[in-house]
Amino acid sequence: MSTEVNDRRRWLALAVVMTASLMDLVDVTIVNIAMPSIQQDTGASFSALQWITAGYALAFAVGLITGGRLGDIYGRKRLFLLGIGGFTAASALCGLAGTPDLLVAARVLQGATAALMVPQVLSIIHAGFPAHERGKVFGLFGAVVGLGAVMGPLVGALLTEWDLFGLGWRPIFLVNLPVGVAGLLLGRRFIEESRAPRALKLDLVGMVLVGAGLLMVLYPLTQGRENGWPLWGHLLMAGGVLVLLGFVRYERYKTARDGSPLVELSLFRVRSFAGGIGVQLLFGVTNGLFFLVWTLYMQLGLGWSPLKAGLTGVPFSIAVSLAAGLSVQKLVPRFGRRVLQAGALTMSAGALLYLAEADRYGAAIAPWQMALPLVVMGLGMGLIVAPLTDAVLSEVPQEHAGSASGLINTTGQLGMALGLGLSSVAFFGVVDRRGMVEGVFVDAFEHAMWWVAIGLLAVFALMAALPRRTARDAHPAAGEPAEEQQQDGKPVLVG
Repeated sequence: MSTEVNDRRRWLALAVVMTASLMDLVDVTIVNIAMPSIQQDTGASFSALQWITAGYALAFAVGLITGGRLGDIYGRKRLFLLGIGGFTAASALCGLAGTPDLLVAARVLQGATAALMVPQVLSIIHAGFPAHERGKVFGLFGAVVGLGAVMGPLVGALLTEWDLFGLGWRPIFLVNLPVGVAGLLLGRRFIEESRAPRALKLDLVGMVLVGAGLLMVLYPLTQGRENGWPLWGHLLMAGGVLVLLGFVRYERYKTARDGSPLVELSLFRVRSFAGGIGVQLLFGVTNGLFFLVWTLYMQLGLGWSPLKAGLTGVPFSIAVSLAAGLSVQKLVPRFGRRVLQAGALTMSAGALLYLAEADRYGAAIAPWQMALPLVVMGLGMGLIVAPLTDAVLSEVPQEHAGSASGLINTTGQLGMALGLGLSSVAFFGVVDRRGMVEGVFVDAFEHAMWWVAIGLLAVFALMAALPRRTARDAHPAAGEPAEEQQQDGKPVLVG
């Protein structure tokens, strides 16, 4: 086969895996904007709305690292095709779900299949492109991530507003079907199979323990409000903490036995990594909480249409993209950790400004009056999201770069799930106390924004553990750590 044909095949393969990544990224953000429509159509409770997003995030987070290892062992192309096929089928189930329980179950399945698909994307890129081309490829990948952030709310708003064929919110999931089928067919043809030369063994026991422990904490946190915070909920959360402690002990045993634990615990001896994981977790919590309550505030509290709410978020997305590019290219090389700290303070200031605007204008607030706080929050987020992974990885030993990268990605997803669960207290708790009276969702939003602002200040404090200067060669685009990532089969969050 000629070099030209090979070159064309790998770029077509890149287009396939990036389209799959875009489908996953859009699906994460597309759902929030349709939440009120889902509630109205299916009669879903507020806790069910939380589970529609938290179930996806939890299944995705727990399966990420194992998904990467499965690709290393059995072939990345095979696992990618299995993942995209399963994700497409789960999307169809979401679109056809007639009850909230079925929708939640389908979303969990979506998250689990995404965990098979997404880790293979970067591994396929590493297998198909030499080191000198990866900078350009990762630049394209970053653009896809930014595009997904902007597209999700807008596509979700348009599909919900158009009410295609009288299907209401369902096209937000059904739109994945033609994309997924095309990705499956083109992936079979153009993606080359690859495996890791030294794949680690599976740690299914560790995966079950961490999944069970997190579910035992998250389930009563989300459901407890509707049941009056019963005793069994508190006992279950305490039991979940014990299970997670048992998981840590088992991982030590697994390390000593065959050197292939689910989580490389020795990484937490690196101060900057341990602190960075705390930053990633707490940052995920604040984002998960904000994006859910923001959508409910605009549509249930202010009575806005999905399209109006989606368009209101455009300044935020643009600000994130602009600040992310500026932080990596110009600011971080010059100012180091202070850029991330400035991002946390800026985002917290934006949250407080948003709170003040919401309190001043009440239910009469207009989209243009939200623009300033949203731009401030977006600029702050952009200063954090792009360089954070590099900062957390910069002092990690090179042989553990893959494990560390996987933990960063997983921790962010877990934080999102916990933030969604905490909305029971920070947002829905206010609704319960006041009842369904006029203005209750506006008051609940203001209460939740205090949580967001304080959480971001805690993120700022934790950032003191990050190194003052970011090591440039710790970034996946630099080449070497990415090779380690390929061998360990861990997903990488590209900043």
